[in-house]
Amino acid sequence: MYRVGIDVGGTFTDLAAVDARGRVVIAKSASTPRDPSEGLIEGLRLLAAELGTDLRGLLAATTSIVHGTTVATNALLERKGAKVGLLTTEGHRDVIEMREGLKDDRYNLRMPPPVPLVPRARRLGVRERMRFDGTVMARLDAKSLAAAVGRLAKDGVEAVAVCYLHSYRNARHEVETERLVAKRLPDAYVSLSSEVLPQIKEYERVWTTVVNAYVGPGLARYLASLATRLRAAGYRGDVLIMQSHGGVAPMKESARLAAGAVLSGPAGGVAAGRYSARLLGEGNLITFDMGGTSTDIALLQRGEPQLTGEKTVGVAKVALPALDIHTLGAGGGSIAWVDPGRILHVGPESAGADPGPAGYAKGGMRATVTDANLVLGYLDPANFLGGRIGLDAKAAERAVAQVAKQLGTSLREAALGISRVVNTNMAEGIKIVSVRRGVDPRKFALVAFGGAAGLHVTEVARLLEIRRVVVPSVAAVLSAWGMLATDLRYELVRSHVSEVSRMTPAALRRLFAELEEEGRRRLGAFEGPVSVHRSLDMRYGEQIFEIQVPLDGVDLEAASLLDEVADRFHRRHEELYAYSAPGQEVVIVNARVAVVGALPVLPAEGQAAAGRAAAGPGRRRVWLGDWVEVPVWKLDALAAGHEVKGPAIFESATTTVLAREGERVTVTRHGWLDIRIA
Repeated sequence: MYRVGIDVGGTFTDLAAVDARGRVVIAKSASTPRDPSEGLIEGLRLLAAELGTDLRGLLAATTSIVHGTTVATNALLERKGAKVGLLTTEGHRDVIEMREGLKDDRYNLRMPPPVPLVPRARRLGVRERMRFDGTVMARLDAKSLAAAVGRLAKDGVEAVAVCYLHSYRNARHEVETERLVAKRLPDAYVSLSSEVLPQIKEYERVWTTVVNAYVGPGLARYLASLATRLRAAGYRGDVLIMQSHGGVAPMKESARLAAGAVLSGPAGGVAAGRYSARLLGEGNLITFDMGGTSTDIALLQRGEPQLTGEKTVGVAKVALPALDIHTLGAGGGSIAWVDPGRILHVGPESAGADPGPAGYAKGGMRATVTDANLVLGYLDPANFLGGRIGLDAKAAERAVAQVAKQLGTSLREAALGISRVVNTNMAEGIKIVSVRRGVDPRKFALVAFGGAAGLHVTEVARLLEIRRVVVPSVAAVLSAWGMLATDLRYELVRSHVSEVSRMTPAALRRLFAELEEEGRRRLGAFEGPVSVHRSLDMRYGEQIFEIQVPLDGVDLEAASLLDEVADRFHRRHEELYAYSAPGQEVVIVNARVAVVGALPVLPAEGQAAAGRAAAGPGRRRVWLGDWVEVPVWKLDALAAGHEVKGPAIFESATTTVLAREGERVTVTRHGWLDIRIA
């Protein structure tokens, strides 16, 4: 029996099947942006062929599928979501346009403001008012609501976002509004802020609710279509959707809380990083996921990634809990271009899956990172995706030659320049998640995955003085593999603003108990082990931003509960900002509970065969400042403990890794490459 992980990226759809012994079989198919389920089904067919069966046979032997999707992400970034109307408290319809009074580039006086996802004509005020404590100041006006809903119906909206003032304390008016919308617009997708994000701070709540309504219909349609295709092919198991917070949720819940999947794809890579930390016995890791379109980077300390509620995706702010992932427009398909000052740039524009890099011979004419790697000899044109796709080295040379002509340099120097520029961009991205947060990246190891990472990661590490790089044997599909190491997870939040000194232990226990009860209700008939993780968003009295303080290990029944809570906050503040102020009043803003249903543990990935004689390497000429002939090792033929000194190339059907001069490569017991950099 198999468990299958699927990661749909901008260029390729990655698949990994794991059996009960931990044996991993992988496949890649071209992504199909118009309908991602087409590429997904084709990938399942390729995976079935690798396993010696057909699609129906594979699905009959599959117990669960975990799927990371970019449908919500792309709809948001490309502004191709639903036609949304916003109902809000009268006088507050411009919150998302006023923003927080800040610009992305605060000193650029000519910078135009971002265009909201909902135009002003479809943002309508409704007469009602709830006080901060949840008591009714003005009842919901039936005529005002009917008029607003009528205007939205006339405009033909596909989705309605409802966000009334202080509805996180009392959702009655939003629930009444939903009833009327359901009558007048029975086919509309309705998103209530009291369900999407029941917490204080109006700007974040409005934006997150709007995002949920904007991406929800498209994601719901895609998931329904996928479920139909899978059922038609004979699949009867569960389909779980990767969430931005690193857990998974059923299709129905994912369609309801669509904003929770805007980082669905990248989250799988971080889940893989967390599992890799356990296998490697190395808690301090930086995940480096370089695919065809982008590079995703995340920091793991003591084996755990960071969660944030402050993610900006495109123009939108999404305040749901999400893994803290930094994304760069740097991938194998990133396009190289020269500005009028003859300065070379790489990305963020990508050639994507269609037409792809020039070397794909699908009509692409512009030079990309993949084309540069072809020109430098790093890729074998006859062995791309195991030979299933042949690369056109001449087409790559013609594309890179255009860049060389604009720069006034040679073909090889232009290709090397493209590689250096993208490496520098990615090194700067790693600094954003580490150095800018007071963390020294030299104390971390880099875990590299994604189809393009192996050719760049050691140079990126060298720029940062990182001494250890690990490349898993399934690096090209590690996000898909890592999705199988996740759990069912429901994140719940409730605002309760109070100074710690004014709160009682009983009130705090009651707050957590209510959230836990709701989380367990959402788990439904889940029969596996369940764990509960509690935390508080807290701040000093005069601050305007909170920090999340985990309470794992705190005894909720202890008489000193509130003293321990305050002490945890002071310590966390010290960790983050290098100071604390124990004499100041501490304020609780939000209570958070994560209810986690543990899914079956992912077996350790197949072992490299100890004592197996490694096949002799082939040879290939590569450009390392000059043409150098280097050994080419078959990655899946190397025995545990085998050592190779760079320069050398390691190849599998889906991965190419370049070790340079001064780098020593050791094969781990799992068949991974552990690279030490001099």
